[in-house]
Amino acid sequence: MGGMKISERFRGPDGMANGGWVSGLAASYLPPGRSVEVTLRAPTPLDADIRIEKSPSLVRLFDGDTLLVEARPVPDAPAPPPLIEPGRICGTFAGAVEHPFPGCFVCGHREPGDGMRIHPAPTGRPGEVAVIWHVHPALADWSATLPLSHVWGALDCPTGWAHLTSGGVALLGRLTGRVYGSIFPDSTYVIVARTEGRERRKLYAAAGIYEPSGRLIAASRATWIEMPN
Repeated sequence: MGGMKISERFRGPDGMANGGWVSGLAASYLPPGRSVEVTLRAPTPLDADIRIEKSPSLVRLFDGDTLLVEARPVPDAPAPPPLIEPGRICGTFAGAVEHPFPGCFVCGHREPGDGMRIHPAPTGRPGEVAVIWHVHPALADWSATLPLSHVWGALDCPTGWAHLTSGGVALLGRLTGRVYGSIFPDSTYVIVARTEGRERRKLYAAAGIYEPSGRLIAASRATWIEMPN
C-alpha cells in the first residue's frame, strides 16, 4: 500500500486527472509486457491524497474510502487501426476553436512541453482521426523515455475525438492498453484512432501509436460515456 498526489498539470476536465494519464499510472504498478484493462469508477481528484493498493493481479486507487480506479491484466491485446500515410490527414482538429477541456494535459491548448498537445484530425475515412505527434523533450522530465502514464494518455484522447469530430462531450470510462515499445523525447510518431460503434451513451474506439516506419508502439481500446449537452 502506498500513496501519492496528482499534480494539476495532469488534469483532463477541470478538477480531475486526465483519464488516460491516470489509467497509465495505475497500469505502471502491474508487471510489464501484458495487456491491462483499467476501469475508472469515479473522477480522480487533483492534489488530493490518493491511496494505492496493489498486487501482481490488481491495482486500485482510492480517495479516502472512494474507489477511483481499478487496473488488472487481461489476456487479449487491443487491435488498433492500421497506420496511415501522413498525407491522409486532411481535416481540422475538432477542438481547435471550441474545446470542452482546453486545459487537458493530453489534447488541450497548453504550452508546448507543459502539455502533450495531441490534436487528431479527420483522415477522410469514416470515424477515423490521426495526428503526427512530435514529442517535446520536456515531456520526458529528464528521463530517456516517456513514462507509461503519458503513453496511455496519448492512447486515450484520440479515441474520444474519433467520435466527437462534430462536437459533443464524453468522459473516459474504461481503457485497455498494451505497450510494445518505448516512446522517446524529440521523436515523431503517428497516432491513429477509429470508432468501433456505440451502445446508447457508450462510445467505443481503438487507437494505435506507430513509428513512421510502421512499427506498432502501443495500442488501446476505449469506452467513453457521452455526456448530455
